[in-house]
Amino acid sequence: MLPLNLDTSANLKIGTCAWTCDDWRGVFYPKHFPAAERLEFYARHLPAVEVDSTFYHAPTAHAVAHWAEVTPDDFAFACKLPKIMTHELRLRDSVEPLHEFLAALEPLGKKLWCVVAQLPPSFRPKRDESALRAFVQYLPANVRFAFEFRHADWHLPRIAHLLEEHRIAWVWNDLTPLDHQQEGAFEFLPDTTDFLYVRLMGDLEKKYDAGGREIHRYTQMQWPRDAALESWSVRLHQAAADHKRVFVAVNNHFEGYAPQTAQRLAARMGFSITLPDLDAIDEKGTPADDGQLDLL
Repeated sequence: MLPLNLDTSANLKIGTCAWTCDDWRGVFYPKHFPAAERLEFYARHLPAVEVDSTFYHAPTAHAVAHWAEVTPDDFAFACKLPKIMTHELRLRDSVEPLHEFLAALEPLGKKLWCVVAQLPPSFRPKRDESALRAFVQYLPANVRFAFEFRHADWHLPRIAHLLEEHRIAWVWNDLTPLDHQQEGAFEFLPDTTDFLYVRLMGDLEKKYDAGGREIHRYTQMQWPRDAALESWSVRLHQAAADHKRVFVAVNNHFEGYAPQTAQRLAARMGFSITLPDLDAIDEKGTPADDGQLDLL
């Protein structure tokens, strides 16, 4: 693979969709590792994360300050817009909650790369285009946004032009089902601004059983998508020359274990992600022989 035309450490970030997955205990995190210390441990190994918890509720400024404090200076966050705006209010009457949410994120400073609006499949142009157009008028220029559309009715040039006008990234998402797992996403993927946001989500239809219970445990590679990853790496290499920043968020459902997918994609992009070696660290996440006296 040809080298990237950007500084990969500064301009390309690959991370997972959340750092809080309980299935990773004993696989990525030491088995009894405190939940409150997971982010700091995670950030030793991966350069970025998409924050899923903000989708469910806006964080406190105190919590966000802690995120900023325990991560390296070059770590990157992408925070999901709370569902009260995307799913409940459907972007209507959302100016006040938007300002409150962005105020809570201020402690992240330059570590905040993007705010991601994941819109529901029921959000459609016929009913909701006017709300979308009104909402984007209120987005501040000092925060970058990416919008993910989950229905093909949005695949219209005028919607791409709207995002382009407001410097919003059209999320390139891969929801390819397992029956076609070796294929890359070939949907309407317009390039609307100077940064690129990619979400490798996988087959979300296979996440739950008929009773709403999760079917899988996400502890290891289960559905390798070698050809799809190669396709994405080619796209990212091609796009890198024209974008100031590229952010890739990887979901467990894509291959079964998001940290390893991030590692596999990073290798194709020409840089290394080293995952934890739990045999070499103790339950506090430090090298197992730290603190032992050298008697020789």
